[in-house]
Amino acid sequence: MMAKAVKKQALGRGLSALLKDSVEDIRSIKDKNADKVVGNIVEIDLAAIEVNPYQPRTYFNEEALRELASSIRELGVIQPITVRKLESNRFQVVSGERRFRASKLIGLTTIPAYIRLANDQEMLEMALVENIQRKDLDPIEVALSYQRLIEEIKLTQEELSNRVGKKRSTVTNYLRLLKLDPIIQTGIRDGFLSMGHGRALINIENQSDQLDIYEKIIRNKLSVRQTEQLVKSFREGKPAEKIIKPKKELPAYISTGTKKISEFFGHKVEVKLIDSNSGRIVIPFDSEEDFNRIKKLLK
Repeated sequence: MMAKAVKKQALGRGLSALLKDSVEDIRSIKDKNADKVVGNIVEIDLAAIEVNPYQPRTYFNEEALRELASSIRELGVIQPITVRKLESNRFQVVSGERRFRASKLIGLTTIPAYIRLANDQEMLEMALVENIQRKDLDPIEVALSYQRLIEEIKLTQEELSNRVGKKRSTVTNYLRLLKLDPIIQTGIRDGFLSMGHGRALINIENQSDQLDIYEKIIRNKLSVRQTEQLVKSFREGKPAEKIIKPKKELPAYISTGTKKISEFFGHKVEVKLIDSNSGRIVIPFDSEEDFNRIKKLLK
């Protein structure tokens, strides 16, 4: 695997000379030398690359970046990033910003990159679709990306579902999360609530009432099912005492293990005790696609 990576990068260095000498004015695939550069993997100076302003991911986990940087230090950048060419010899990241940041973190000066030409609208669409399909965004980041595709690329929900390869109902469920109070959206982004909790809370129209129930969910560590029951009781004007029951305190080994399992599956899993030595683990999922993703992890 390492030999292949070196071979790719050696090819990139050869093209890099051409890139510096004669392609400053490439703006179209019809321009001179464009066919020799666009669509090829080229070793590009990191200093000539800028981050993508359309990047939907707004937070990069520092620990995960350091782990990626350590892998790059050992093996190199095996999968090139994708960039678009700007004026002169400047470039902008389309996908692979984590690899770009991790390479800078360990002091690399160049990175293998696949070069594309794209206008701003194409750039936005490529970046959003690429991240939705390939990155583990939180539900609110996905919803915001869907919203941007609809508003800025002028897609219908049907066109959007086809573009990102998701069912229209899945797209709709994500978009509805943006109707939640911003505090609740932040709770979902920070992992205090799952998408299932959010979908239940959407059925409460008044945001002040949403926040009251949100506080009950956090305070009592309610499951999605309990939240759904609580929302139903609220809408029917029934008391919530029977739903909100004190939970047994989990042993330390379960609390620690639950966090690691949650990180592995990309969802906040729930552990339910049956007695002091047994129980069950509940892994939530948000859609058919999410269920299939989790199923693959169990293979």
